[in-house]
Amino acid sequence: MFVDEIVVKLIAGNGGDGCTSFHHEKSMPNLGPDGGNGGKGSSIIFEVDKGLKTLIDLRYHKIIKGDKGVNGKGSDRTGANADDIIIKVPQGTTVTDIKTNEVICDLVEDKQSCVIAKGGRGGKGNAFFATHDNPAPKFSENGEPGEIKEVKC
Repeated sequence: MFVDEIVVKLIAGNGGDGCTSFHHEKSMPNLGPDGGNGGKGSSIIFEVDKGLKTLIDLRYHKIIKGDKGVNGKGSDRTGANADDIIIKVPQGTTVTDIKTNEVICDLVEDKQSCVIAKGGRGGKGNAFFATHDNPAPKFSENGEPGEIKEVKC
């Protein structure tokens, strides 16, 4: 079966949340903030594969969703970034946004790639916000949401 046009909803991954944590040891309490930052959410990338001739692989994937970044942890440990999702498409694929009818990218060369939906940035932990005036902040940021797009290929 030859499929040359599809509509798919892309949901990029959200960023991981920052951590609110304080360093403490048995003999020395109250050593300050040590909350780590959250990881980046996964982006959705289209890449040209010269061996493909049709979009049949995407026909039954109406929604493609990325993974969330890992939350930050204590001891200044940053959460892991989620792996990007790479979708193989045939040469000559044009990706168009359904809402704005704008061409996002035109993939014509072999191995050419384009980020269609960008993953969310990870939130900052409380160690990031420590200053001279506020040495022990009791807050951290949440991760940013990833982009949501409905595209026609």
